[in-house]
Amino acid sequence: MLKIYNTLTRKKEKFVPIKPGEVRMYVCGMTVYDYCHLGHARVLVVFDTVVRWLEVMGFKVTYVRNITDIDDKIIKRAQENGETINTLTQRYIDAMYEDAARLGVAQPTYEPRATQCIEDMIGMILTLIQKGLAYVAANGDVFYSVHQFPHYGKLSGKSLEDLRAGERVDIDFNKKDPLDFVLWKAAKAGEPCWDSPWGKGRPGWHIECSAMSEHYLGEHFDIHGGGQDLQFPHHENEIAQSEGAHDHAYVNYWMHNGFVRVDNEKMSKSLGNFFTVREVLARYQPEVVRFFILRAHYRSPLNYSDEHLNDARNALDRLYIALKEYSLPSTEINWDESYAERFKAAMNDDFNTAEAIAVLFDLAGEINRTNNAQLAVLLKALGGTLGLLQQNPQAYLQNLHSAEKNLFSQEAIEQMIQQRLDARKNRDFVQADNIRKQLAAAGIILEDSVQGTTWRRQ
Repeated sequence: MLKIYNTLTRKKEKFVPIKPGEVRMYVCGMTVYDYCHLGHARVLVVFDTVVRWLEVMGFKVTYVRNITDIDDKIIKRAQENGETINTLTQRYIDAMYEDAARLGVAQPTYEPRATQCIEDMIGMILTLIQKGLAYVAANGDVFYSVHQFPHYGKLSGKSLEDLRAGERVDIDFNKKDPLDFVLWKAAKAGEPCWDSPWGKGRPGWHIECSAMSEHYLGEHFDIHGGGQDLQFPHHENEIAQSEGAHDHAYVNYWMHNGFVRVDNEKMSKSLGNFFTVREVLARYQPEVVRFFILRAHYRSPLNYSDEHLNDARNALDRLYIALKEYSLPSTEINWDESYAERFKAAMNDDFNTAEAIAVLFDLAGEINRTNNAQLAVLLKALGGTLGLLQQNPQAYLQNLHSAEKNLFSQEAIEQMIQQRLDARKNRDFVQADNIRKQLAAAGIILEDSVQGTTWRRQ
């Protein structure tokens, strides 16, 4: 049975969906004012893999991942660029789709944009005001009254007393309490706005996800996911809003993936160690990046460095090398097979992709020892549940791993192999050996067999 580490209870729990056979899941998506970075890539890949595994286990999954297309950063960036908000956000939404597709991330069932769900947000804010959990300030902003919700802090483990003593809170004299957070922002000159019972304005960030998740999944659903950085205050505030509005549980299982670190420091723009997905994909094949992300357990920190990416590339190569001699039809997985059984146990233990990938390497080792074609088919099938190993092995091994290896085109390599073959036929073994060494220096490995010579990039 599948077990999930629930951030809310701080322990692994057996997964029991609200409706048998169906899973409803919401994941906080991107704020589209810039290109996706590696932290975004981890969220995209991790929860894509969660959906894949749930479907392998026979669940019908409704997956919602939102897009925040209106907030302070978006407005500021559009003003700096001298362009409309719609132009800015659409450009980065298109870029996000390109990045996600290259990483093998499937589209969610629904992907609502915040600006499409304003009425839902206004409706929830009205309910919170009516129940005494929110109030309209003198300046037209609407705030959530945190001390009115007795369970505030249950997700993060933070008490109101701790927050008052230890948190740095921006001073806003329109609030009744410094810890209160904004639900609706009164319009400012030159900013986009919508009509509301409190005048023109726009929604706060936190209310977006409460309203959008309810619109597509209902008031109570199975799984809510996102990056660890969203646990507080964003997800804490979502609970306060949704449970405050409806007086019952909002989400059963909360999942949070760990931070991405760069050379053991947290990735951030202020430290100058910030990498976009596009920058990384310019140097590494997309499947290598996906493999790198999944090689770590989703709750663990993910340490990015060239060394770790190169190691991931070489490891993925080894899996493809184990497959390259075989015809690999698609097949159903026999989960009673010992390797498949171990793989399933790992994935059912809180989506432990690190352990599941270790099973793949054990399987690859067995293939190399026994030349068992059935095991090769199984390796491909198990890898497919993670979105891996679906390329033609020979084509993968001949593709460029990085831009710096663009010294020899495929056509040039084939010509040199033919020149080497001609030299050997003419018994010019010195020339044949020189061609092999020249290719090897460029990372091109030749492998001779009775069927002929094949090649791959190192």
